[in-house]
Amino acid sequence: MSCEQIWQMVLSELELIMPESSFQTWFQNTSIKSFSGGLATISVPNIFTKSWLEKKYSKEILNILKNLDCDAREIEYVIDYSPKSSAYKNSSKKAKASSSKSLGHVGDEDLKLPGLNIDAKTGLNPRYAFDNFVVGSFNELAHAAVSASVQNLGVSYNPLFIYGDVGLGKTHLIQAAGNEIKSLYPNLSILYVQAEKFTNDLVHSLQHHKMDDFKEKYRNIDVFIIDDIQFIARKEQTQIELFYTFNTLYEKNKQIILSSDRPPRAIPELEDRLRSRFEGGMIADIGAPNLETRIAILKEKLIQKNTSLDDEIVNHIAKNFENNIRELEGALTRVLGLIKMTNTLPSVEIVSKWLLSTSSQSNKNISSKNILEAVSVFYDIDEKLILSKSRRQEIVKARQVSMYLLREILRLSLPSIGQKIGNKDHSTVIHAIGKIENGLKKDENLIEEIKKIKQKLYK
Repeated sequence: MSCEQIWQMVLSELELIMPESSFQTWFQNTSIKSFSGGLATISVPNIFTKSWLEKKYSKEILNILKNLDCDAREIEYVIDYSPKSSAYKNSSKKAKASSSKSLGHVGDEDLKLPGLNIDAKTGLNPRYAFDNFVVGSFNELAHAAVSASVQNLGVSYNPLFIYGDVGLGKTHLIQAAGNEIKSLYPNLSILYVQAEKFTNDLVHSLQHHKMDDFKEKYRNIDVFIIDDIQFIARKEQTQIELFYTFNTLYEKNKQIILSSDRPPRAIPELEDRLRSRFEGGMIADIGAPNLETRIAILKEKLIQKNTSLDDEIVNHIAKNFENNIRELEGALTRVLGLIKMTNTLPSVEIVSKWLLSTSSQSNKNISSKNILEAVSVFYDIDEKLILSKSRRQEIVKARQVSMYLLREILRLSLPSIGQKIGNKDHSTVIHAIGKIENGLKKDENLIEEIKKIKQKLYK
């Protein structure tokens, strides 16, 4: 594989294990500059990206390279201010349209992740649109709510709070809303930010005595879209400033759209007054897509990439990557990479082996059934009892541990977890996960128990 192909494979794996908004922020304009003698030299656009990747992602990148059978032992980062350094850059040459493009004609462009041509004024990525957002039963309520908000800004569903697990399309949906508003109402001012950026802007403004500029930026807009709002948990000053920003916009009937990986009541240490504001409008969740929708998503992605795959291979990918959309798209990218490298039409068996060998996910072979079995064996409690309504203390604990592991390892949605653990309701799942998370902060025995169960699962 070329350096560019290797980096695209790395990016497709990283996209599975980190929030989409963070992925966009830190991996734009990056590439592998050279790879020799076990040293991978990664090109980054500035000192901030260099510092952040060194601290946060070097280990993950190195592990992915090793799983790709690359002889990688060390990583170094170099700053390259040239726009040519981007592995994401949009090609100036449009791909030739070809409705007959086949498996054997997968080009480099098919391996590339979509370009991040971010609008500097709005913060929106134009690749996110309603037209390429696949709607299914798992997200139809959220899609309908967003569509209604776009048509009746500040009136229908204000604020609008969208929540769901990582990789299920929240960022796509809320950015698509922003792009649609921009198209319908070109004179309106729109701002999309990640909650992390809101905090960073606030800190910078406080340090440099520029709060007037901060307030002008965030309070003098018509549409405010803020992603990954759970990031403000336990950040007192951020919550205070967001509360006043929220009130200023709301009182002017400006549209507010928020996203999170959990509902407002499940965000830890969130001020009651802010939680109340979030819950004052429409709350819609996005669950995991069913098989038919996963197939539709893959086919939509193939259309966007101007290529095709045998239905048998598409169905295999859809059946084996069911937790989230990002994981699904990552698998598709790896299969297209295989086709590009071998220039052959692989069988389903070859595709299956390739996906297993190139996945950096330690939980790639773990299912919800595996987790229930492991918990059942560890605590010596029958699975049927874990799924029952029994309130015996030892059974409740095993049930709560099961819910926690389903969330942490498989990133299942809260409704999905409840369904798998005896059709428990949403609030029961939230309480169970919270109970285990709190216990892991202080209970050494619980920490050891979770560790041993995971060791069994990862064997």
